[in-house]
Amino acid sequence: MKLIDKMITCSVNDIDVNVEKGSTILEAAQKAGVNIPTLCHLNLHELDAVNQSANCRVCVIEDEGSGRVLPACSQEVSEGMRIQTDSLKAVMARRTSLELLLSNHPRDCLTCVKNLDCELQNLSHEMNIKEIHYRGEKMNHPIDESSQAIIKDPNKCIMCRRCITMCNEVQTVGVLSPLERGFDVVAGTAFHLPLDQTSCTYCGQCVSVCPTAALAEIDATSAVWKALNDERKHTIVQVAPAVRVALGEEFGYDPGEISTGKVVSALKRLGFDTVFDTNFGADLTIVEEAKELSERIESGGTLPMLTSCCPAWVQFIEHQFPELLDVPSSCKSPQSMVGAMAKSYYAEQSGLSPADIEMVSIMPCVAKKSEAAREELSEEGYANVDQVLTTRELARMIKEAAIDFRSLPDKPFDRLLGESTGAAAIFGTTGGVIEATTRTAYEMLTGKEIGEVNFKDLRGIEGVREATIDLGERTLRVGIAHELGNARRLLEDIRDGKSDFDAIEIMACPGGCIGGGGQPYHHGDVSTLRRRAEALYRIDKDMPIRKSHENPLVKEAYEAYLGKPGSERAHRLLHTSYSAKERI
Repeated sequence: MKLIDKMITCSVNDIDVNVEKGSTILEAAQKAGVNIPTLCHLNLHELDAVNQSANCRVCVIEDEGSGRVLPACSQEVSEGMRIQTDSLKAVMARRTSLELLLSNHPRDCLTCVKNLDCELQNLSHEMNIKEIHYRGEKMNHPIDESSQAIIKDPNKCIMCRRCITMCNEVQTVGVLSPLERGFDVVAGTAFHLPLDQTSCTYCGQCVSVCPTAALAEIDATSAVWKALNDERKHTIVQVAPAVRVALGEEFGYDPGEISTGKVVSALKRLGFDTVFDTNFGADLTIVEEAKELSERIESGGTLPMLTSCCPAWVQFIEHQFPELLDVPSSCKSPQSMVGAMAKSYYAEQSGLSPADIEMVSIMPCVAKKSEAAREELSEEGYANVDQVLTTRELARMIKEAAIDFRSLPDKPFDRLLGESTGAAAIFGTTGGVIEATTRTAYEMLTGKEIGEVNFKDLRGIEGVREATIDLGERTLRVGIAHELGNARRLLEDIRDGKSDFDAIEIMACPGGCIGGGGQPYHHGDVSTLRRRAEALYRIDKDMPIRKSHENPLVKEAYEAYLGKPGSERAHRLLHTSYSAKERI
């Protein structure tokens, strides 16, 4: 078929435009440079997911030919179609739809966690809604805070179905779906079960795409302020790698701006006694994980070994593939390793009791809140991590304290658990964990120093990737997946005996931790994720040491406290186990 047969001509606000057959009115308008407001629409091109349920009716336009009002996000254009986006009929229909949504919405904007970042609020302002002409009953559903990670407030749900698309099509978790009918319809869990009684992984991607605060992280800022004001507590905070390349966005910086020193400075100003680097824990994780991989390969142990740094994917395998629980590495995540070392090694060195330490983590991830609450991630009755703040929560605390983030001087992390390598920096992006592991595992398996540390075949944004690493006598086969839908494909292959990988990295979120559910909202813009990833690779490139096992403070920790990689004490403090969970 000739290309011309695939094109049609239409007009948008009297602007002629040629588009491919099958294009929506919204796509035609975008090509013509005409803006049509949207709310429920979400197009995640590189995640291969589109939410165009046309539920909100905010994007309606007028078709001049028929005089009908049509939803632009889902209605395909036809040859010769004349579209008016700003006619009186279209504007009034759009306003009516928005007012109807607002008439059934709580009026707590000033105290809402999404205040000034709410798409419903922004549209109301843009469309000059000053009065709601529709009065009547409002939804009154119970609020769910059961999960310790995500708060679900159905009363703020506008039934856009974005979360349903993300949960079912991208993550394939299948926890959220439309419930009830008519006035009472909401996005929720089967039988309205609390999230902690479902197979939710707490990945937070539903939070990332929710246009209101129907889904949000459970706020820990009050608990952290309380700890900071408790003179009996020695407050320690750690910062994940992905935070330092995203936090600046909350203060007007471009995505990918590296603000490590300012983050440390801000945390000191907030009152934390000690500021450690989660990247130290990442280096420690690599040493333990590379040791475990080497032992599995040399002894004929279970392969492939899967990295276990991502708590959402750990929840996923526990619920969805419990028969494969011998596959993940037993290593704790860097967050938990830093917490365990802070309440043992650091406490011993500083003359502190673990009972007096409040360990706070700054994470790009909502699921880290749930991870911190796991009973197995504690030592002698003390949780490895006491509180977890997302990147967004830290930004709110900095603003609350009236700290001018942009003018802060750069400060270094505190010693003992505050030095890291380039390998640790790339933990925050998809492919980074397995690349860092490979740098160390190569030298453990071959006994030779690695020359080139950049494994560029492991990098990229594709959902599933694979590469081979030449070890001389054998080849290391590596698989990588980000997003849980892609993880499902890899896990099904392992279960069905189709996988021949030696090691696999899985991250639950698009792009890895840089796209975590607790990061500044990127609104589906994958270019933001790319810029954050590029920044992490710049940090790696500029570091004087780029292999985790060469971190001098990690070496010191083994010599002074842990013994050797895989030792009894290292295993007790730095490793964990997983348990099968019911699939609901």
